[in-house]
Amino acid sequence: MIAERGVAGTTHREIARVADVPLGSMTYHFTSLDEVLAEAFTRHADAVARVFDERLSAAADRDAAVEAVIALVSDDLLGAQDDLVLSVELYAAAARNPALRAVTQAWMARSRQALERHFDATTARELDALIEGLVLHSALSTDPMTPEQIRHAIHRYLR
Repeated sequence: MIAERGVAGTTHREIARVADVPLGSMTYHFTSLDEVLAEAFTRHADAVARVFDERLSAAADRDAAVEAVIALVSDDLLGAQDDLVLSVELYAAAARNPALRAVTQAWMARSRQALERHFDATTARELDALIEGLVLHSALSTDPMTPEQIRHAIHRYLR
């Protein structure tokens, strides 16, 4: 629902309608809309972090890890438009909401932890920022980078 209507268009009433549950259930289980948003964005961030973990756990060495990062960006992170929109909504909302900032911080920590299996901490942090930039750029661009351009950018950084 957030990907379709944005954070601004997400209400208890609309969530209850889409979920086909009584509005009272929503307000009983969640004390505020911020709590609902934090739960939804946490689930999204956890799903993306699991993909990071899976891709980088499967890499046997640094070269395989580089290829895993390229596949992660090109195939996984840029694969579904709704996921891209959710990420952009989270970034924008987290800029103003400390509870959502905590979600993004936890997500970044997990991403870096996965990257640190194959890269030192400084490289992992910088590579994570590059990945986020590639994702954000692709989500917002009318002329997104091709998979080959993404491959080139990641190889160029990791040389």
